Amino acid sequence: MSIERVRTYFKQYDMENRIQEFDVSSATVELAAKALNCEPKRIAKTLSFMLNGQAILIVTAGDAKIDNHKYKEKFCAKAKMLSADEVETLVGHAVGGVCPFGINEGIEVYLDESLKRFDTVFPACGSSNSAIELSPQELEKYSGFSEWVDVCKEWFT
Repeated sequence: MSIERVRTYFKQYDMENRIQEFDVSSATVELAAKALNCEPKRIAKTLSFMLNGQAILIVTAGDAKIDNHKYKEKFCAKAKMLSADEVETLVGHAVGGVCPFGINEGIEVYLDESLKRFDTVFPACGSSNSAIELSPQELEKYSGFSEWVDVCKEWFT
C-alpha cells in the first residue's frame, strides 16, 4: 500500500507520526480541505506530467491551475498530464494520493510559487485519505525538489 511506502520514507526523518489518516476521503482538494477543516487553497496538490519521456511532479496550491503558456515557457514543451494508470506505474502512487514522498526513482519534483504564501500546506501521503502538514521549507527538504517554478494561474495571495 502506498501510504506504507510514505510512512517508511518519513521514518528516516522520524516524522512518520505526523501523517494524518482520515475516516473520509481526501482524494480531491475539496475533500481534503473538508477532512482537514482548512481552506482548499492550503491543500498542496501534486500533479503528474510527462516531459521528454520522463514523469515529473509539480506540487501546487489547491486553488492554482496550470498555465499552459507558463509551463511551455519553463519546460519548452506542451503540458501533458499522465493518465491514472500511468501515474500509479510511473510515480508509485495512485491518483487521489499522489505526493512527492516515497516516489519511484528518477522523478523530478517541482514546487510552484503558489505554495510560498502559506506558513503550512497539506500534501497527501500516498493514499486517498491521508495528509501531512508541512511548511514550504519542510516541503523543500522532504520532497527532494529540483526547484521552485512559476507555472500556475488563478491563485491569489
